[in-house]
Amino acid sequence: MFFIKKLITSLVIPPGIFVIVFLIFAVLFKKKKIPFYLSLLFAIFTYLLSIEPFADFLLSPLENSFSIPEKIEAQAIVVLGGGVYKLGYLNEDSLNRVLTAYIIHEKYKIPIIITGGAYEGNKKEAKLMTQFLRKLNVREERIIEESNSRDTHENAIFVEKICKELGIQRILLVTSAYHMKRAFLLFSKTELEVIPYPTDFKRNFHYNLYSFLPKISNLFNSTKAIREYIALSILSFHK
Repeated sequence: MFFIKKLITSLVIPPGIFVIVFLIFAVLFKKKKIPFYLSLLFAIFTYLLSIEPFADFLLSPLENSFSIPEKIEAQAIVVLGGGVYKLGYLNEDSLNRVLTAYIIHEKYKIPIIITGGAYEGNKKEAKLMTQFLRKLNVREERIIEESNSRDTHENAIFVEKICKELGIQRILLVTSAYHMKRAFLLFSKTELEVIPYPTDFKRNFHYNLYSFLPKISNLFNSTKAIREYIALSILSFHK
């Protein structure tokens, strides 16, 4: 009974309802080849992107690119902003990244460089992350804020400039595991020595029957992975 309730719920709210709608269109247009196959294709595609195993399949090559270093020898922690909500709160990516930076800072007592500006009218990521660290009692002089960059490419450019001014050569780069491959490639184009420290892993790999029900969180994760593949392809094209 509990599974039936979960099944019904997953099918009447997005993205499950989209799968149902596309399947209904496929039935209605079954005598017209192109609309039928397009509807069926969209139903299958939406379903796959919305289930946990397929989202993990997309994320795995990205999140397997780097492992967490056992030994840390860096002059600064560089944490990349991952977005904020319109109401002015850090989203889960930004929160996980800055929490990781805080834990490392507490252990190794090295300064934190936070990078991330405003995007689509939101509040500046770096500003909110700095406020969060200050609430955790990180001393103000141990936080360096860069709030002009708008993407990962600009993160690398502006952080390199800050590091040159401060005489910092070796940095610990903290970002979500799915984003690390692209971030590392861009930061490696600078003169900085970059040590990747992935965090905010999205994969689960512990599946059950509920893992095959469509969920919006899985769709978000699939979208993040696809966006990274597109960005990496663009980077490869411009090499």
